[in-house]
Amino acid sequence: MILAFDTSNYTTSAATYENGCISNSKIMLEVKSGERGLRQSEALFQHTVNLPHVLEKLDVNNVEAIGVSSKPRNAQGSYMPCFLAGVSAAEAAAKSAGVPIYKTSHQVGHILASLYSCNKLDLINEEFFAFHLSGGTTEGLLVCPDDENVIDCSIISQSLDLKAGQAVDRTGVMLDMKFPCGKELDELSKKSTKSYKIKPTIIDSNCSLSGVENKAVKMLSDGEAKEDIAKFVLSYIGFSVSAMLDEMIKAYGKHPVVFSGGVSSNSLLREIINNRYEAYFAEPEFSLDNAAGVAVYAAIKSKQL
Repeated sequence: MILAFDTSNYTTSAATYENGCISNSKIMLEVKSGERGLRQSEALFQHTVNLPHVLEKLDVNNVEAIGVSSKPRNAQGSYMPCFLAGVSAAEAAAKSAGVPIYKTSHQVGHILASLYSCNKLDLINEEFFAFHLSGGTTEGLLVCPDDENVIDCSIISQSLDLKAGQAVDRTGVMLDMKFPCGKELDELSKKSTKSYKIKPTIIDSNCSLSGVENKAVKMLSDGEAKEDIAKFVLSYIGFSVSAMLDEMIKAYGKHPVVFSGGVSSNSLLREIINNRYEAYFAEPEFSLDNAAGVAVYAAIKSKQL
């Protein structure tokens, strides 16, 4: 059995992998009403409190290896203090059980979780595109096999300013929703009967999302319906991601496309992308922050998968 940890900005996660099956356990971090995020010190404290509770929900007997996300991405200087909670728990567990520990990045974990959910883990043996869409990341990636890290991710398209998850959460908080706002904004958008023709801002294959926040603020001040504001913002994100993918295909040719990260669970984004491309979307449990992909990583590294 593999035991894995992921302590991202807003979710304390643990997971087990055994014989091809994953069990997930997670607790969302608490964000005060009206606020749009957490300080790293507060996130680290909440993770420390939550870790024993996520483990209570899992069968952790006969652990043979430990996996943990230790940083946001596999890049020089990539660091966030919140991941220290997971690393500390993982190192203690590995030393106590006398088993190896395998460290990877939060981003690799997201992509492997999506591949597992879509039954497409065989893609780790070839090149493919991946989108990582979250509160801190809006990136189009070229993913290649890597002997050391399982997969290597190169950014070939990204947001130059506001991230997709930030646009979602800032809009949601403005509309009196509880942070994080993705699921609630998605449901609200379904009540809108409007359709929007969006012309995304694309600069050298990258997108700009800062304008969507300003437009949402103006729509609210002009008295437009909240459901229409929600649909506009999510449409803007969806068509921006579609335009990014167009540029990626122009530069690198057609590849399988895998979506990961919390924003990827949005139904309007999926509709926009699936109308134009053959793409793979994980189930929401594996799109949102989780430790499943980290467990898959450890299973691959320990040759249990």
